[in-house]
Amino acid sequence: MRDRNGDLNTDHLVGDIGRRATRGGTIMMAAQLVKLVAQFGSVIVLARVLAPAEFGLIAMVGALTALFEIVKELGLSAATMQRTDITHDQVSALFWINTGAGCLIAACLAVGAPAIASFYGQPNLVPVTRWLALGFVMSGATVQHWALLRRQMRFSAIAIVETGSELLAFVVAVVLAFQGWGYWALVAQRVTAPFLVMAGCWALCRWRPSPPRRTPGIPGLLGFGLSVSGCGILSTLGRSIDQILVGRLFGAATLGLYERAARLVLVPINSINAPLYSVAMPALSRLVDEPHRFRRAFGVLIERVAMVTMPAAAGAAVASDWVTDLLFGPKWEAMSPLITCFALVAAVQPTLMTAGLIYLPQGRPSDLLRATAIDVGLAVASFVAGIPFGAVGVAAAYAAMGLVVRLPVCFYLAAVHGPVTQRDLYVRIMPSVWASLAVAGVVWVARHGVMPDSLLVAPLVALAVAAAVGILTAGLSFLLIRQSRDALKSVVQSLVSRPQPAASFAEEVAE
Repeated sequence: MRDRNGDLNTDHLVGDIGRRATRGGTIMMAAQLVKLVAQFGSVIVLARVLAPAEFGLIAMVGALTALFEIVKELGLSAATMQRTDITHDQVSALFWINTGAGCLIAACLAVGAPAIASFYGQPNLVPVTRWLALGFVMSGATVQHWALLRRQMRFSAIAIVETGSELLAFVVAVVLAFQGWGYWALVAQRVTAPFLVMAGCWALCRWRPSPPRRTPGIPGLLGFGLSVSGCGILSTLGRSIDQILVGRLFGAATLGLYERAARLVLVPINSINAPLYSVAMPALSRLVDEPHRFRRAFGVLIERVAMVTMPAAAGAAVASDWVTDLLFGPKWEAMSPLITCFALVAAVQPTLMTAGLIYLPQGRPSDLLRATAIDVGLAVASFVAGIPFGAVGVAAAYAAMGLVVRLPVCFYLAAVHGPVTQRDLYVRIMPSVWASLAVAGVVWVARHGVMPDSLLVAPLVALAVAAAVGILTAGLSFLLIRQSRDALKSVVQSLVSRPQPAASFAEEVAE
């Protein structure tokens, strides 16, 4: 008879963690690129068929139900991944807790749908909310299988599930949209995706839960999970309350513009965050007892995230009108200033998320909860300050708060304990800051003083030229700075040479 606890054993991963982390990062990034194409395709294609108000209608429910996504999980996937000595019976108990939470949330949404519709003044939200509630039933039954795949660092299986579900849900939405289903195409997309993820996780993860029963050790796991869940709830509130306010005060059409702009810019961020968490969380957890290697690995991690995201966000902020015209068309013209604001948010958001990874591998869930509460409070304050100036004012205030206040506060709190210092964090991101300023300046000069008028009226050509100029500027900037030049050299070396199996994650990403 197969040992049920064998599915949870991770001892075989430790000696080979470097190769697995590197290979896993490659697989997850490749999968995220495919998902990114699908998500961009979804945003662009559906925007050509549907009106902003139809997107706004779905966003009204999504902004409220985003909080329940975190409540459903209760942070228990993190507990399953982080604990080295967790048992089959404990995971089974966590499975039934997650499943019960998903069913309870779905029932509450079904009953509360009329209240949600009344809050926004949109009667059509009653059936929409009830259909979307089904997603919680399916995703609740998926949490522990999802966590076990990551615990075992089975990145190929994860990539198949997540990418396949994203692509198929996108196809369903596009087909229905072109057949005239309107916002119901978006509802179908949001219900199809969790169903496919559930089916895929159950098919690829051979672990199966035991019947519910009283199990020792669950209070400790729940305590850890609730700390993580509290952070997730606060973070989601910080990401959702602006959409709730915009939808309630300015209507579905304005929310549609606001939500599409945020989604367009934040899709790449989310595409980075998912593989980053999947690879870095288990790898850093195994290095926590080696402070020097942990510090080195974390420093390289945040440095490379900043090098990829900051210059790209700076270029998008300057060329937002071309992005809007090319991807969405004339009826979405009012979205351009929103894209500029969210691009500035995107310049710091991935770095903030990466800094947040420092807490759980070090066993600091209470510190993470405090830091998240402070960050969310700052974000909400910016939303309130921007409301008198409309949706653009909300987005602009959020961007300014991130650049001026949230990033320094985040670095201070993350470095209070442990081997990583504030200086380490600032030193690691400064080359990317200089490169981003250079990209923004050069692209602005190119479009306003150098680029011929004939190109300015052709968004596709103009955007391609701006992208090429931005990439060249960023590359030259990094080559001129020794620290980032060494980082680029390390990346090239890791691509052309096979890492040694015994190497650690820290050594492989830093050497």
